[in-house]
Amino acid sequence: MKLRVAGNSRVGCSRSVSARPKYSQPACHPSREPLKQRFPATRRCTAPRSAPDPPRFVAAYTDGMSERISVTKTHKLYINGAFPRSESGRSIDVQGPKGETFAHACLASRKDLREAVKGAGAAQPGWAGRTAYNRGQILYRIAEMLEGKRLEMVEAITLGDDKKKKNAEREVEASVDRLVRFAGWTDKYTQVLGNSNPVAGPFYTFTIPEPTGVVVCVAPDDRALPLLPLVSLIAPALCAGNAIVGVGSVTNPLPTSVLGEVMHTSDVPGGVVNLLTGSLDELVPWISEHRAIEAVHAGGLSEEHAMALRSGASENVKRVRTRDIDHEGWFDDETCASPWWIEPFVEMKTIWHPSGV
Repeated sequence: MKLRVAGNSRVGCSRSVSARPKYSQPACHPSREPLKQRFPATRRCTAPRSAPDPPRFVAAYTDGMSERISVTKTHKLYINGAFPRSESGRSIDVQGPKGETFAHACLASRKDLREAVKGAGAAQPGWAGRTAYNRGQILYRIAEMLEGKRLEMVEAITLGDDKKKKNAEREVEASVDRLVRFAGWTDKYTQVLGNSNPVAGPFYTFTIPEPTGVVVCVAPDDRALPLLPLVSLIAPALCAGNAIVGVGSVTNPLPTSVLGEVMHTSDVPGGVVNLLTGSLDELVPWISEHRAIEAVHAGGLSEEHAMALRSGASENVKRVRTRDIDHEGWFDDETCASPWWIEPFVEMKTIWHPSGV
């Protein structure tokens, strides 16, 4: 029997069915037996499964991280309303009472001092141009924010040593009170330091104080009292309208850094207060020689550092006032909160005005 293949291109070609080749099923081909025979039905397990054991590397990792590693804070400088690191890249390892690393603080260089003086010089005219009432409000705001950071400041002073907590609380309270006192002096010291001068002639003549300019405040390098002397040196010059570059204790620089955070949140214009933590051996010679610094207010200096400041001031006519006060003396309001602490950082200007005959 012959069949014609339909759809083939060779129309009319026929082929015998019996002539087709027979193909055998390959041996590797799976058997065509029914699925039920190849995969017989199994009974479903209803027993609860136990949690699998964690991989070995996971267990080793979690065992080694059983205790959390705390993040040690690096306290930065406060320059021109910002918190930069020192341009030198140096830092101080601040140790706690047991010798452990409590924190890190940036170590200021002479270039950091130069940047701080530059920012203070730019900000000082605007600060001096504010009303005395407004400056008093801002100083009071500094006291408020320092009170709000009381716990943090106490920890920065004690470096985690609970035995010193009571003395640290006393120091913070005295610093807040010192700021409040000078906030009240901002619109009153002109009446105390200024006056009306008697003259022979149809004139009125008045002598009024004006701010000096950029004042550098150098605090004692006292690990036990790092905050109150710095605040006591800054506040009188600040309330008179001067811009400040403060140099805090290097043996315990954390209160100076925290004070910078207080200033940043206290409505103080950027550049009016700048705070550095650095070695006095390195910074004092540059403070004494810098011609853009009009005055220096320092306390607890060694004879060597005090002599360096005075010798440099003789070349550029810089006003230098040093305070030789012991530990307890900084808590005396009669001495440290007097308006006569403002007087070295103002210039007296006399005004003549004609009067009617």
